[in-house]
Amino acid sequence: MSIFIETGTASLSKYGEELCGDNIEVLRSNNSVLCVLADGLGSGVKANILSKMTVKIIGTMVEKGATLEEVVETIGNTLPICQKRGIAYSTFTVIQVRENGEAYVVEFDNPPFFFIREGKLVTPDYKETEIYGKKIRESRFQVKTGDILAVVSDGVVHAGIGGVLNLGWQWRDVGEYLLRLSSQAMEAKDLSWWLMTACEQLYTGKPGDDASVLALKIREPRSMTVAAGPPANKEDDPYMVELLLSEPGTKVVCGGTTGSLVAGSLGTEIRVDLSSMEPDIPPVGHIEGIDLVTEGIITLSKTLEQLKKPAALQGAGPGQKQKRNAVTLLTKLLLESDRIRFLVGTALNPAHQNPELSGLSLKMTVVNEMAHILKELGKEVEVQYF
Repeated sequence: MSIFIETGTASLSKYGEELCGDNIEVLRSNNSVLCVLADGLGSGVKANILSKMTVKIIGTMVEKGATLEEVVETIGNTLPICQKRGIAYSTFTVIQVRENGEAYVVEFDNPPFFFIREGKLVTPDYKETEIYGKKIRESRFQVKTGDILAVVSDGVVHAGIGGVLNLGWQWRDVGEYLLRLSSQAMEAKDLSWWLMTACEQLYTGKPGDDASVLALKIREPRSMTVAAGPPANKEDDPYMVELLLSEPGTKVVCGGTTGSLVAGSLGTEIRVDLSSMEPDIPPVGHIEGIDLVTEGIITLSKTLEQLKKPAALQGAGPGQKQKRNAVTLLTKLLLESDRIRFLVGTALNPAHQNPELSGLSLKMTVVNEMAHILKELGKEVEVQYF
């Protein structure tokens, strides 16, 4: 079974506080995703520090293979206890999902996690244990494509308490809202954004507590192949084109010469969409059977600039329109894909040479930088040269 675990997070700080007392950590490895949501005691700076220490300790220890007992003991011995209330540090929820679909959830004093399958809220089997005087709830189950898991801090279920809603939002109400969102085939980041927006509205813009949500969506991996530039040896032209056309998922061609090679192989021509052209961005092209066709080095360089911007990585929020040009379209496809393969032709274009790059092709440098950024975002990236 091949699955991809998509994640989305959103948080609100308590009204009047600059820092959120909740923290979320998402760690990806070769075969699993580990997520931790911690809710620090109180609010503001102190709560933020406590929850941040909690997610870092848990994330590091679980990744290193520590047992649950070792994790709880370490947290109990590391973080301070509230002198007034005699209670400890922060609450937390840990979710680990492996690529084979095995899911493991550990909960300590956070609201129970939500598990949505086929349009229904499901409660997996769980067991409660006591470790060093702390009640821990553990769940082990198998996930499949289409499943959604979500964790919220108690600031979400308290939303509207004493105001819009007498008793707060309540766990079941949050679950019903998540069900409605999930029916719209949203991505995890949009689901968490909408949930937090509703939470802020219930607080009438003045949250009475820190509120956070972590959403996970189980889906099939999205693959993307980008052909950029013709091979150094013309004998390799058919091979590179064949690789592009045989790969699953989204297919992108960058560069006029590369586009002509692909179009010729398909027995068609490139059509140019002049309406997508901007003063500093070349227009988009169309080849039947190819998802996106763009100019080469200018578009790639500007896409790299976009990938370096935090706003671009977050994408346009739900309901927000984004410009439709070659750079925004390529950036969007890259960010939406999980497995990306670059087929880079090394035929050199003298116009793209820069003496300061010690003879390296500017295109190759740009692609390598893009690959580095995409890998840091948790994507599988392969660069193959021709």
